[in-house]
Amino acid sequence: MITNLFLCALPLVGEPAPLFHDVALPSSQMTSGTTAKDWIVEVDGGGLLVADYDGDGQLDVVLVDGSTPTRAQAGQLGQAPRLLLGDGKLGFAPASEAWQIPAGRWGMAGAAGDLNGDGTADLVITNWGADQVALNTGAGFGALDGSGLEGERWGTSAALLDFDFDGVLDLYVVNYLDFDFDAVASRASGSCEWKGANVNCGPEGLTPQADQLYRGVGDGRFADVSKALGLDAARASFGLGIVAGDFDADGDADVYVTNDSMPNHLWENRVRDEAGGFAEVAMRRGVAVSANGREEAGMGVAEGDLDGDGRADFVVTNFSGETHSLYLSGGRRSYRERGGQRGVGSASMKLLGWGTGLADFDLDGDLDLFACHGHVYPQADQPGSDTSYAQPDLLWRNTGGASVPDFEVEPLSDAAAFVSRAAVAADFDRDGDLDLMTIELDGPVHLLANSAAGAGGHWLGVRLVDEDAERARPVLGARVELVWKTEAGEGKAVREMRSSAGFQACGPEELHFGLGAVASLSALRVTWPDGALEEFEPPACDAWVSLKRGTGVVR
Repeated sequence: MITNLFLCALPLVGEPAPLFHDVALPSSQMTSGTTAKDWIVEVDGGGLLVADYDGDGQLDVVLVDGSTPTRAQAGQLGQAPRLLLGDGKLGFAPASEAWQIPAGRWGMAGAAGDLNGDGTADLVITNWGADQVALNTGAGFGALDGSGLEGERWGTSAALLDFDFDGVLDLYVVNYLDFDFDAVASRASGSCEWKGANVNCGPEGLTPQADQLYRGVGDGRFADVSKALGLDAARASFGLGIVAGDFDADGDADVYVTNDSMPNHLWENRVRDEAGGFAEVAMRRGVAVSANGREEAGMGVAEGDLDGDGRADFVVTNFSGETHSLYLSGGRRSYRERGGQRGVGSASMKLLGWGTGLADFDLDGDLDLFACHGHVYPQADQPGSDTSYAQPDLLWRNTGGASVPDFEVEPLSDAAAFVSRAAVAADFDRDGDLDLMTIELDGPVHLLANSAAGAGGHWLGVRLVDEDAERARPVLGARVELVWKTEAGEGKAVREMRSSAGFQACGPEELHFGLGAVASLSALRVTWPDGALEEFEPPACDAWVSLKRGTGVVR
C-alpha cells in the first residue's frame, strides 16, 4: 500500500509512463527471517552478485539468501546461495547441480571477480557467520577451504580491488555488529521502542564490528592485513554499504563505507607512501555526516562524476526522517552536501533508503539517480508513524545536464510499492540501456526492464580484457575516456571500472556510457590499472565492445 505521504512521487494523469517496467523473475523467492522481524538480523534481505559466470557472454546473478531464527538457533545452516543463468533476453533459469554454492549460517551478500587469474568470475560470500570463497572452474563452483577469511562476524557488503598494484584482487569486507540471539533482546521483550511501537533492537546499544581488509594471495586465498594497514578495532562501526575506486585521482583504489547511526568512513589509499596503509579522512573531506553535522543511518551508496569535473561525487541513502545525502566534489578534495539544493532531499525525507545507483538511465548524456526504499520495522504501518513499511522506489532524472546536476523525482517503475533492499544496474538484455534488479524483503527478486533504448539516445558499452599466456589480470580500477566533437567544441566522458554496487550488491565488470545526441566518437583511451595509457580506434556507437590490452583491437 502506498500512503498519502508518497502521492507527490506518483505520476499525474497525462504524464509519461515510468521508464522501467517489472518483469517476473522465477525461482527468486528470498528468505530473511519471519515477517514479524523480531531481530535485527532479519532486516537486511540478502544480496545480488551479477557477472557472466558460465562464459556465454550473458549476465547471470547469484542470489545470496538468508535464514530464519529457528534454523539459526538450532545450529542449522541457512539457505544456500543460488545461481540463475541469464539468456540475454531478460530470462533467467536455475543453474545445474554443478553450480551449487555451499550454504553459510545466514547469507548476506559478497563480491564476484577473478580471484585466481583463470579468467572466470569467482565468489566471496559474506554471512552472519564465517565468510566463504567459492572458485569457478568454468563448469561449476567449488568451495575453497582455508580461504584465509577470518572469524565469524556479521559481514554485509564487500568490494574487490587491487590496492597494492600486484595484479591480484584484494578484498574489503564491511562488518556490522556483534549479534547473538542469547545476548540481544527480541522485539517481543518490549525492550526497544520506535514511535510508541515495540520493535527489534539495534544498532544503538549493540557493539559495532571493525571492517576487514585482505590482501589477495593469487590462488583465491587471502591474508588479513587490516591492522597493519590502519583498519584497527578503534574504527569499528555499524557498516552497511561500500564503493571502491580512485576517488582522489591519485592512481590508486580508495574505499568509501556507509555506517548506520555513525559517521561514514572514507579510506584513502596511501600504501605507496612512506607511512603506508589507509587513512580515514571522511570528516576532513566532508562526507562523514549530514550538512548540519549530524551522523545518519547510512545504508546504500553510489558514486559517479555528476558535474563533469573529473572527480567523484557520492549519494548515500539514509533512514526515514533523514534525507538522502548528495555529496558534490569541490576543491582540495573536499565535498559539500547538496541534496536539498539539487532536488534529492525533500522527496526522500519520509523514506528509508537502501540500494542506489548513478547512471544514465534515459540515455540523454548525464547521470540519473535511483534509490530503493522500505522500512526496517513492520510497525511503520501503524497510525502516527509518519511513514510506512512498503515504500516506493524512485528515479531522480537529471534535468540539469552533465555539468550542473539537478533532479526531478518520479516513480522508478510500474511496480507496486515494496519493502526493497539491494539493487544492481546492468544491461541484462544487451539493448543498450541499463535495467535494474532489486530484492524485495521476504519476496521475489524484481527485474525492472528499461524502455529507454530506441528512443533516440546514443550509448556505448565497454568490456576490458587484460591477459597474457599465464593469467588474466584485474581490470578493476581501469579508466575509459571517450572523446567527441560537436559544433560547440570537444566533449568527453570518463568512467572507472568497478564492481562494488553499494548495499549488499556487486555489478558486472563493464562500463556503460549514455551519449545523448553524440552519434560518433573521435577518440577512445584506456588507462589500465598500472597507469599504462592505450588508445583504441573509436568504435561505432550503440554497441557493446570488448577492448583487449596491448592490441588496440576493438571487438
